[in-house]
Amino acid sequence: MFNRFNNFIRTSLLGGIVVVLPIIIFGFIVQWLFYFVSKVVHPATEIIFSKSEIEGFFADTLTVLIILAGCFLIGLFVKTKLGKWIYHNIENRILKVAPGYSLIKETIMQFVGRTKPPFSSVALARPFGNETLMTALITDIHENGYYTVFVPTGPNPTSGYIFHLQKDQLHILDGVSVESTLRSIIGCGTGSTNLIKAYQRGQGS
Repeated sequence: MFNRFNNFIRTSLLGGIVVVLPIIIFGFIVQWLFYFVSKVVHPATEIIFSKSEIEGFFADTLTVLIILAGCFLIGLFVKTKLGKWIYHNIENRILKVAPGYSLIKETIMQFVGRTKPPFSSVALARPFGNETLMTALITDIHENGYYTVFVPTGPNPTSGYIFHLQKDQLHILDGVSVESTLRSIIGCGTGSTNLIKAYQRGQGS
């Protein structure tokens, strides 16, 4: 009884940390970026709005606009041949060496959109050959017939397990989107009805 209670407390605490910590880190990054740009543009805003009672509002608005404009200009630059070359060199030689960079990039790209999504489709997997079904995202299909799948752990879809399975160990779910599946994982299984219904349709029931 004590071990079960202790395990419940530990898993609940770790689950909360997994949800809260990325939000806190993201908040600190946004706060730091906002503060940095505010300090840079402060001399200009002080001169322009020195006699205005709404100086703070305009200064904050100008800071946000500069951040958005900077992102826009960087986006334009990396579309050019020179920009692509510089970006890929910096990323391959410096950024990818930084711990967690690839994970953060893949997570952001999944939610803001990309040309080629990291997950092609959704499946229910039987990696251990028993009746247990695990929510899986197909990441690669190999010439020898094997499938590489990622099985996320809720509520954090960026952590999980990678399996290399044969096709008969997978039930590929038609009509189930990756986005709705990720929402279900974040919700610790909430909304899994669509996955089970798609599985049952595939089984002919």
